[in-house]
Amino acid sequence: MSSFPPDFINSLKHIPGFNEEEFVKAHQTQTPTSIRINPFKKTALKFELGANVPWANDAFYLKERPVFTSDPLFHAGCYYVQEASSMFVEYLLKQVVNFEKEIFALDLCAAPGGKSTILSSLLNKKSALVCNEVIKNRADVLAYNLAKWGNCNHIITNSETSSFSKLKGVFDIVLVDAPCSGSGLFRKQEDAVNEWSLDAVANCSIRQKSILSDVLPALRTNGHLVYSTCSYSSSENEEMVKWLIAEHGLEVVNVDIDPKWGFEDTGFGFRAYPNKVLGEGFFSCVLKIPNGSGSFNLSKKNTFKEASKAENIIIENFVELDQDHKVINHNNEFKLLNNNCLSFINSFKNELYFKSVGTPIGEIKHDELVPHHFLALSNNLKTSIDSIELSDLESIKYLKKESFQLANGSKGLKRFTNLGFGLGWGKNLGTRFNNYLPSNFQIFNKHLGTLK
Repeated sequence: MSSFPPDFINSLKHIPGFNEEEFVKAHQTQTPTSIRINPFKKTALKFELGANVPWANDAFYLKERPVFTSDPLFHAGCYYVQEASSMFVEYLLKQVVNFEKEIFALDLCAAPGGKSTILSSLLNKKSALVCNEVIKNRADVLAYNLAKWGNCNHIITNSETSSFSKLKGVFDIVLVDAPCSGSGLFRKQEDAVNEWSLDAVANCSIRQKSILSDVLPALRTNGHLVYSTCSYSSSENEEMVKWLIAEHGLEVVNVDIDPKWGFEDTGFGFRAYPNKVLGEGFFSCVLKIPNGSGSFNLSKKNTFKEASKAENIIIENFVELDQDHKVINHNNEFKLLNNNCLSFINSFKNELYFKSVGTPIGEIKHDELVPHHFLALSNNLKTSIDSIELSDLESIKYLKKESFQLANGSKGLKRFTNLGFGLGWGKNLGTRFNNYLPSNFQIFNKHLGTLK
């Protein structure tokens, strides 16, 4: 890679744990590839796993990087490709939060969704997860990745961070993986080296303070803020934590970690250097707000139209319904969500833009459900649903929207699966089928390679 800007190296020399020679040498090595397995869709994968990522559950380094687009299980949401250092957020959360309780959690800068899927894995079925992304096309990616994870206890918002300042005392957890100067990703993204400057760092620091100031009112008293960046700059990391302490009265929560992992505890958070941690550059800290905005009482009144008895009878052919979940008509489409998610959208429908709520089920036309693509990926789908199991080659053809011969079977609406995990819907016409995969989820030859 190209050499580092002198200002960059000079800005790090005073920081605990920084060793210039080892740091530079580490950036001449290859970036490790790592994945987290979806705990709700566990199965044998089609490539070889390496060592465990020690600070995260069901997380592994890979001995070599496959072409993930060629793997049907990637599209089914059986795992998430995520940088190992950023998985450290899972460890921090588990040390400070009792996930057996009903929790309201917010991932404020959530796209593409790696940390949102961590929260989705940790929260119980009655809890509510709000995942926000300001940029519309990134919010689309976020919604897709949460849909592949398969749970219905999340809400995708596409709102400015300032909108959350109106939500006083709502959240037990706020995760802010802040937009930053990106120096922690120099090894992965060489262009980022040329874009780095002290001015860029200063501008990011200003933006981070604005984002944090926006969201802090939404934290309940004794709620937890997890702050992280993929930057090495102290002004975006430790100095930001000191500002949170001095200006907003937050307290750093002490967390014990295994020194063998290689994270550097600076007293105001944890740093990952690629010469010490098997991962990229990362900073994270967990803080508590002892004097938050109290606790907000969410609305118990439902202003959204619920599915009728007749509509629920149709829907129950596809999903399991119980007293903890509701089916509502949102934007002319039925959605499955839990009671706390429903209370949230009823309480803040005027403050936030809801891009998606819960799991989209689909529309009912002529007393039949026209299922949404995301329903095929859902963990709430009945196991008895009519499905057609596809081989790997057939799965790729399905995902490319190419025709292929079907074995004879019963005609009608089917879910297409690989190893039992949903890829999408289609209608079996006998020897051929109509492929209902939305075009925006279609894969093309340029994305494909040989899966090793």
